[in-house]
Amino acid sequence: MKTAVFEKVSERQFDEDLKKLLAKEGCFYENVVVPKRATSGSAGYDFHSPVSIDLKPGESARIPTGIRCHLNEEYLLQIYPRSSMGFKYQMCLMNTVGIIDSDYYYADNEGHIIVGIVNRGDKDLHIEAGDRFVQGVITRYYTTDDDNCKEVRHGGFGSTDCAHSSKG
Repeated sequence: MKTAVFEKVSERQFDEDLKKLLAKEGCFYENVVVPKRATSGSAGYDFHSPVSIDLKPGESARIPTGIRCHLNEEYLLQIYPRSSMGFKYQMCLMNTVGIIDSDYYYADNEGHIIVGIVNRGDKDLHIEAGDRFVQGVITRYYTTDDDNCKEVRHGGFGSTDCAHSSKG
């Protein structure tokens, strides 16, 4: 049984996010590559950067991948740095691990997967357009027997914490 399908977001959504996050405009949509596994034994689907990025030590960037993922219910997509990026450059994700929920596909931003990276190393990090920089692993998750959540996602990042947050 297949659990997910990767797709490109619309060119309009990609261009809008690219301009907002990286202040870049141009013909980058053609660089969007649908993630694939490198070998039959690979757990992760490699994501390619559609744009070139240069980060000095301590700098960060949010990269719009141009990708969304249609996941079956009870599955999630976890985003991790590729091992080589972590070992060579100490590249980390801003949120440690990216969690893409199955209902994110229906978010207002078309479920556009945007990856925040940080250069924690001591040398400049260069990611060329087309380079594989993160990987996504599809995993099944479970809920508790007494779970009765009926909330529906409407927004994108951080939209699910509004209904249940208790600030004290």
